[in-house]
Amino acid sequence: MNHPPMPRSRRDAFRLAGLSAAGLALAACGVQGQKAAPPKADAVKDFWSKQTKHGSVVFANWPEYMPEDKGPLEKFKQATGISYEYKEVIQENADFFGKADPVLRAGQPLGYDIVVMTNGIQLQHMIELGYVTPLDHSKLPNFAANAGQKYKVRAYDPDNKYTVPYMSGVTGIAYNTKYVDEEITSIASLFDPKYKGRVGMMADAQEVGNFAMFALGIDPEKSTEADWKKAGEKLKAQRDAGIVRKYYDQNYIDAVSKGDVWLTMAWSGDIFQRQLAGEPVAFVVPDEGGTIWTDNMLIPKGAANPVDALMLMDFLYQPAVAAELDEYVQYVSPVPAVQDLLREKAKTATGDDRKSLEDMVDSPLMFPSDADYARLRSYTQLTTQQEQVFNPIFQSVTQA
Repeated sequence: MNHPPMPRSRRDAFRLAGLSAAGLALAACGVQGQKAAPPKADAVKDFWSKQTKHGSVVFANWPEYMPEDKGPLEKFKQATGISYEYKEVIQENADFFGKADPVLRAGQPLGYDIVVMTNGIQLQHMIELGYVTPLDHSKLPNFAANAGQKYKVRAYDPDNKYTVPYMSGVTGIAYNTKYVDEEITSIASLFDPKYKGRVGMMADAQEVGNFAMFALGIDPEKSTEADWKKAGEKLKAQRDAGIVRKYYDQNYIDAVSKGDVWLTMAWSGDIFQRQLAGEPVAFVVPDEGGTIWTDNMLIPKGAANPVDALMLMDFLYQPAVAAELDEYVQYVSPVPAVQDLLREKAKTATGDDRKSLEDMVDSPLMFPSDADYARLRSYTQLTTQQEQVFNPIFQSVTQA
């Protein structure tokens, strides 16, 4: 297969988006006050009734998030006759939103028909400001037939009105098995004094806030300001006790691999790549819960080729196409059938290819179990005003 690991800068970039200067500056500018009224069903139906296939589509995505040979896109072109432009132009959600906002606000098109954004502050603003075209689900039969139910029920986009998932990942706990001689199962281990000075926590407010709330038995998706303050106090006590070695961005992965920290908050894709490389790191979704995040495909307002975009979005939900994509990117596919297809492929593969495929099929980092999913939650849904309360609570701990 000979495909490269996901570049570490990508996951770093969008996980940090909630703390970026661009994200905070836009929030401070009163984005909430410029919300657009949700479009009425009749208006959405009328819009799509006037759209036709044009024979081309422009797809804006993150780097290294499509096979190098563009296999899925080439198959789409062959099957539909639609040509494509594929542009790796998204490096960070906040940066992308910061560039897109003035263009879309002026009623101008971005020049992209599909854009991939992670659930969180910037995607929320895109939807609230009316910058995202509501989807015509009558043109998404593969999504309806093949997407997992968990990807059809999402708090940040009920009924998938504006987005469909591209890939997901999980925030859990990683630990170095050379130094930790027990099986880690609980978030409580991150607060255990016996690991004083050997624990890594994330610097991102939403990530670290979620884990503190999990530790307190609070569901982040249903949390209140009072819950955030309790979580902040728990994190402050952990910090003041000297348990935390450092609040990490992406470089936690090198720290846990080398043993600078013995256990740490971690992102699933990073750990799976290190496991494939033979490094002594384990990953677990804690009993109390873990965070699931999703990169989503959307059609920006003013897109020139919305019908072609919908056709491509739906094409990627064909199980064989989804399997080809996931074999390369190695995150969590929204199409459950991918696991069985990769399992069948492994039976006829040989050597390193076979072992790699078998590792993928058996990995909870690519295919979380039902028990794992039951413990997964997304981020707290925040209004612009709530952001100004939420972020400082946790930044006062991680940036002190």
